[in-house]
Amino acid sequence: MLKPILCAAALAWAVTPALAADEQDMASAEETAKVAEAIARIGCKPDPQAGVEKERDDLYEVDDAQCEIGQYDIKLNADFVITSMTLD
Repeated sequence: MLKPILCAAALAWAVTPALAADEQDMASAEETAKVAEAIARIGCKPDPQAGVEKERDDLYEVDDAQCEIGQYDIKLNADFVITSMTLD
């Protein structure tokens, strides 16, 4: 009887931080606008469904950006300068 309860508690404890982190990982509206402006200069726009992720305080990621030359994953630093662009 105790084993199933402990397993359920352990699972809930492990999953809760991951779910909370998902909400915190998205860039603010202001940051998203700055990222969109930066990638627009090279003919790209963020996927509205994927949004802009804030991986760290100094790193943003745009998954599935729609560019004139194809679909890319783009990373930008804290100054909104593109540091990586990978064909998706």
